[in-house]
Amino acid sequence: MRDQLFHFEPNGTTTLQAQLRRMLVDAILEGQIPAGSPLPSCRKMAQTLNIARNTVALAYQDLVEEGFLVARQRSGYFVAPDVLSGRATAPQRETASSFKEKPAAVDWADRFRVHPASQRNIEKPRNWQDYPYPFIYGQVDPGQFPIAAWRDCSRQAMGRAAVKEWSRDLFTEDDPLLVEQIRTRLLPRRGVRVGNDEILVTVGAQQALYLIASLLIDAGTRVGIEDPGYVDARNIFSLRGAKVVPLAIDRDGVLVDDRIAACDYVYVTPSHQFPTTATMSLARRHALLQLAAEQDIVVVEDDYESEINHQGTPSPALKSLDRNGRVIFVASLSKSLAPGLRLGYMVGPEPFIREARALRRLMLRHPPANNQRTVALFLADGHHDALLRRLSQIYKERWKAMGEALTHHLPECRWQQSQGGTAYWVEGPAGLDARLLEAAAAKQGILIERGDWHFQAEDAPRRFFRLGFSSIPLDKIEPGIKLLGEILRKRMA
Repeated sequence: MRDQLFHFEPNGTTTLQAQLRRMLVDAILEGQIPAGSPLPSCRKMAQTLNIARNTVALAYQDLVEEGFLVARQRSGYFVAPDVLSGRATAPQRETASSFKEKPAAVDWADRFRVHPASQRNIEKPRNWQDYPYPFIYGQVDPGQFPIAAWRDCSRQAMGRAAVKEWSRDLFTEDDPLLVEQIRTRLLPRRGVRVGNDEILVTVGAQQALYLIASLLIDAGTRVGIEDPGYVDARNIFSLRGAKVVPLAIDRDGVLVDDRIAACDYVYVTPSHQFPTTATMSLARRHALLQLAAEQDIVVVEDDYESEINHQGTPSPALKSLDRNGRVIFVASLSKSLAPGLRLGYMVGPEPFIREARALRRLMLRHPPANNQRTVALFLADGHHDALLRRLSQIYKERWKAMGEALTHHLPECRWQQSQGGTAYWVEGPAGLDARLLEAAAAKQGILIERGDWHFQAEDAPRRFFRLGFSSIPLDKIEPGIKLLGEILRKRMA
């Protein structure tokens, strides 16, 4: 056995024992170490990798217990002789000469009935954490994640009794503890009181919107969406063939006018409008619900960032004001916990939720039950409430620092002092192309987001951009905005 086969670089994210185990499993399953072959002794392997002998011994023993290795007294450790049994062998590839004529390739372009990959969509660098000034939206500061509390809840969810509950197939059902926590802990914060049969857990708000579109929208359905608005919602409804109607907004949210009256459905983000962060006034909310009742319109309320409020008192959800069952309420835990968790929920009339539950079963049955239980325990133990209090203070400090930095270093721009949220929607001076500003800023280590994506028209205004502050440390905000101002002025010169 050649020593150079065994080599790894400690990566700091997993233990040395776990890295050694992974290296050996990969080598065994890929056939680099044949079945029945001996492994170096614990001492020899430890010397080769410059790690502790006990680390190697524990990794070897772990693989023995799982059937990858066998231990022979006085002889050492060997790859199990039947370790690859049950694995199909790859068939030999046929050569071109074995075909009488070249087989026809599949014409995929002709087979697609929809083309989601061709839609205009937001693009963000995957390595955003490598940038010194990540004014990127929709991400969280890893340093604020309550890892100790989350680990505790995960351990509880891995208890014997809990595993017995969530490991079975729930078919169409959700974790009853999570549904109860949503009903009694999350929804009352928004003034919403419903029964368990009016709640459905989803894989983030995104899946909720897809379920809504699949059940209610087809070709010709008129759906009103705020303009600028949420790109993914617009794309989801468009894939169903909907006629998307752009709805104007101002400082009080969406304008309630004849454009809404002509719609079958209206999608709004009243808590903090996406992307401008404007909060819909109470009067505007009542007017929207009244018009919906008069014109037989169903309202989809995306309760976007409602938990992040910096000044004033939170406005009640549209759903809490709904007396006619016309509002479908969509929410997620992405902004308070983590976007990668992909856990959300929606609330609606029982007949709608029943159909949405049946459709979800055809898609994925239900979101992973172990994650549902962990989140349920996180809510029940009060960790989520404590996290919201801490995040509210942190985000308020960053929101204030951002406003002051914009005032001092970007006087050429305009923005709205929002009541909450985790971003500023900025209007640059006339003639600014935020797409070019975005590219120039990225070269200097600054991430911003161009705003033209959010407008429905392809010839949208290009002077708008968005600055998020949820994932950037407080002390980076002022120097980052200062440098951005210098870059902007150079481009406008």
